[in-house]
Amino acid sequence: MAMDQPLLGGTSTTGMFGPVGLVIQAAITAAFWNAKLDLSSASDTDKSSVYNFYVGVALMMFVGFGYLMTFLKAYGIGAVGLTMFITCLGVEFAVLIESYMGKGSLEIDFLSLLNGNFAVAAVLISFGGLIGKISPMQITALTLVELSCYCANKVFFLKQYDSSPLIADCGGTIIIHVFGAYFGLCACKVLGPAKNDQLNASSYTSDIFSLVGTVFLWLFWPSFVAGALPSGPGQTTALINTVLALLASSVATFALTPIIENGKLTTVPIQNATLAGGVSIGATANLVGPFGALVIGGCAGLLSTVGFVKSPFFGDCDTCGISNLHGMPGIFGGLVSIAVPFMYHGTGLVPAHQAIGLAGTLVVACVTGTCTGFILKAVGTPEDAFTDETFWAECDDKGIAKQ
Repeated sequence: MAMDQPLLGGTSTTGMFGPVGLVIQAAITAAFWNAKLDLSSASDTDKSSVYNFYVGVALMMFVGFGYLMTFLKAYGIGAVGLTMFITCLGVEFAVLIESYMGKGSLEIDFLSLLNGNFAVAAVLISFGGLIGKISPMQITALTLVELSCYCANKVFFLKQYDSSPLIADCGGTIIIHVFGAYFGLCACKVLGPAKNDQLNASSYTSDIFSLVGTVFLWLFWPSFVAGALPSGPGQTTALINTVLALLASSVATFALTPIIENGKLTTVPIQNATLAGGVSIGATANLVGPFGALVIGGCAGLLSTVGFVKSPFFGDCDTCGISNLHGMPGIFGGLVSIAVPFMYHGTGLVPAHQAIGLAGTLVVACVTGTCTGFILKAVGTPEDAFTDETFWAECDDKGIAKQ
C-alpha cells in the first residue's frame, strides 16, 4: 500500500477513530483489573497536598494548553476538544504504562495522576507543532506511541524511578519539554507542511482566547514545576523561583517585542514567549537563588521572543512554534543545569550526567519522533488543514457555527 493511502481512513471524516477509540478504552479498562489504590499517604491529602498541585496541572492541560492553541481562527473547537481527548486518553494510558515500567505494578495515588499529566504535557507540546494538520485517528496514534517512548526514556534512560536518577529535573525541562518539542518537530518534518495553509492564521477573537490559555498556564506553572517535589524548603524554593522566572520572561518579552517588531507589540510572542521562563527554570528551580531565577527567566524570554519573531528553525512546519517556546528554551534550561553546579555549591547535580541526559533525550526524541511521523503518514493525513469543518459537524471553514 502506498504511503499516501490511509490505513484507517480519516482524511475527510473521522474514519475508524470511533471504533478504535472504544477498543483502546476497553483494553485500558481491562488492564486496570488488578490496579490498587495506594492510600498510605491519604491522611496527608488536604488543601495544601499533592492534590492541590494535581488540580493546577490538570487545569494547565485542559484549559491552558487547550485555549493557547485556539489562536487558529477556524480551529478553536478542535484545539480545545482534541486537547481534552488527548489529556483523558493520555493520562490513563500514562498511569498504566509508567507504573508498570517504573514500579512493576499498578498502584495508583495522586502522584501517579500527577505524573500522568506530566506525560500528557509532552504529547500536547508535540501536538502544538502538528495541530490543524492531523486527524483524530492520527492524534490517537500519536498519543499512544509518544507516551510509550516518553515513559521508556524517563524510566529506563533517565532512571527517574531509581534511587539515584541520571539527572535532576524537577520541572521537566529536559524530560518533558525537550522530549515533547523535538519528538513533535521531527514528526512535523516527516509529515511536511500542509498542502493548503490559507487558514493557518489568527483573528482578533481567536488571539484573545489564546491569551486566556497563556494566563492559565502562567498562573499554574509553579504547580507544574514543584508539584512532584516533597514538601519542604526545596518545594517552596521551586515555587518562588518559577514565579520569578515567569515574571522576568514576561517583562523581557514585552520589552523586546516592539524593539524588533518596528515599534509595535505583536500577539504571538506575548501568547508564548512570556511562558519561556517556566520552561527553562524547570531543571534548576529548586537549586538556584532568586537572582539566578530572574537571569534564567529573562534570558529564556529574550531567546523565545527572537525565535517567534524571526522563526529561525522549523518555521515551515511548526504550527504553534513549539521550537521557540519549548525546544530552544528547553535546551537552554538543560545547559543551565550543566553549569549550575559550578556556580552553586551543594546542588547534587553532576554536570556530565545532566549533559548525557540532555543529549540522549534529544536523540531519543528525534529518532522516535521521526518514526512516529511515518506512522502518522501511513494512518492518513486530512485533505483540508486548519479547519474544524473537516471533523466537526457544527462548523464551516471560517470557524462559524452552522445553524
